[in-house]
Amino acid sequence: MMVLGFTGGALGGHLAGWRHKDSFPTTAMQLSCMVEMAKIAERGKLDLMFLADGNGVRQMDKPALFAANSPSDRPAVFEPVTLFAAVAQHTSRIGLVATATTSYEEPFTIARKFASLDHLSAGRSGWNLVTTQYVEDAKNFGRDEHMGRIERYERARESLDVVRRLWDSWATDAFLEDKATGRYLDPARVRLANHRGKHFAVKGPLNVARTPQGQPVVFMAGQSDAGKELAAYGGEGLFGTASSKADAQREYADIKGRMAKYGRPTDALKILPALSVFVGRTAAEADALYEELQALIPPPLAVSYLSKLVGFDVTEAPLDGPMPRGPGESVGGTAIGRSVVEMAQRDGLSVRATSQRVLSSMGGNMVKGDPGQVADFLEDWYTSRACDGFMLSMPVQPRSLRDFVELVVPELQRRGLRPLDYPGPTLRDNMGLARPADPFERAQETSS
Repeated sequence: MMVLGFTGGALGGHLAGWRHKDSFPTTAMQLSCMVEMAKIAERGKLDLMFLADGNGVRQMDKPALFAANSPSDRPAVFEPVTLFAAVAQHTSRIGLVATATTSYEEPFTIARKFASLDHLSAGRSGWNLVTTQYVEDAKNFGRDEHMGRIERYERARESLDVVRRLWDSWATDAFLEDKATGRYLDPARVRLANHRGKHFAVKGPLNVARTPQGQPVVFMAGQSDAGKELAAYGGEGLFGTASSKADAQREYADIKGRMAKYGRPTDALKILPALSVFVGRTAAEADALYEELQALIPPPLAVSYLSKLVGFDVTEAPLDGPMPRGPGESVGGTAIGRSVVEMAQRDGLSVRATSQRVLSSMGGNMVKGDPGQVADFLEDWYTSRACDGFMLSMPVQPRSLRDFVELVVPELQRRGLRPLDYPGPTLRDNMGLARPADPFERAQETSS
C-alpha cells in the first residue's frame, strides 16, 4: 500500500496559510490544534504525523521575515517528543514522527526519549534523524561555528548505531515482575552498549524496556550523496526532495540500489517525497484556494523567503531577471535549495517566477485539482516507482487536511491504493516494515 504521512505544523504548509480565513485562529503553543489535526488524519487512516524541528529562533536578523514567520521557522513550538506524548493520549493508531539532531543531542538522550514515546503511544513512534543545516543553531550548544558536512554525517552514522544498540539493551521478556519469587527482572536478559567510538562513548544499558515495536522507526531527510548513503545504510523512511517525477525515479533507483551492500532488502526503506496538496470539490475550487493564498504573499517577502530556501541572497537580483545559480554548496546548504535552483535553471525561470512556483509548496512538489486529479497524480508517481508514498503538506490547517481526508482518501481506497482500516496497531505494521529481531532471541537460536 502507498504510505501517507502529513507534516503537522499548525501554521499550514503555505507561507501565507496561517492568514487564510479557514486556518486555526491561533497556533502558538496550542495543543488543541495538534490534537485536532491528529484526529482528522486518523479518521482518514493516514499512517503518520510528522513534526520538523530546530533549535533556536530563526530570522531575528531579518525583521520582515521574523515578523511574517514561515511554516519552517518555528519561533515558538513545543519540543516535539513531549508534544507527541500528549497527542498519543488522544489517538490510537496514527504514527508520531519527531525530529532530533545527532549534531547537538547525545545518543543516550535520543534513544531514551523515542523509546519512551513508543511505550506511551503503544508502538507508534518514529525518529527523524537530522544532522542540522541551520548554522546559527551551533551557538545554542557551546559552539561558535557549525560542524562541517563530513563530520556531521560521521557523527550521524555513529549515533544511529549507538541508539539502536541502546534500544536493544533489554530482551522482550526481561522484566519478570514476579511477586511470588521477588524477581523483578532477569539480569541475564540485559546487555551493555559498551560503545567507544570517534564521537561518542556510551556504556548503557538504556533505562527503558524494549519497546512495543522492537525499535522506533528511523526516518531521514538528507538527499546529498552522504545523506543517500546514510539512508541506504540505516533509514526506514526517507523524505524525498526531487523536483520532478523523472528526478524522483532516478533518486529512488539510486538509493534503493545502494541497499544491497548493507544486506538490506529494498522494501526496508520507504521513500516519501514532499507534496503540497491543493484539493477542492472541483478543480476551480482548488484554483481559487491557491490564488487566495498566493495573493497574501507580498513580492519582497517572497524573495526574502526564496533566499532562505535556496541558501543564498537573491534580494538584490532583478525580480524579473533570471534566477541566479548561487555560490555553490555551503555548509548550511540543503538538498531542497539545490533542487529549487536546478529547477529554475532547467525551466529558465526568473526570480519572481521561481518564488511563485516554490513558495506555494515551500520547495516541494505540488498537485492542484479535484479529488480524481489529485489521486491520479499520487497513483502515477507511486506506480512509476518514483516513491513508496508521500509526505503531504497541507496549505491551510485544518481545512486542507480535512478536505484531503474527506475527498481524496476515499478515492485512493476505491482504487486499492490505501487500506480501509489500519493494518495493525504499530507504525511498523502500517508502513509495511519488519519488526527488528530481539537480539536475545537471535542469540538463543544460535546457541541451540
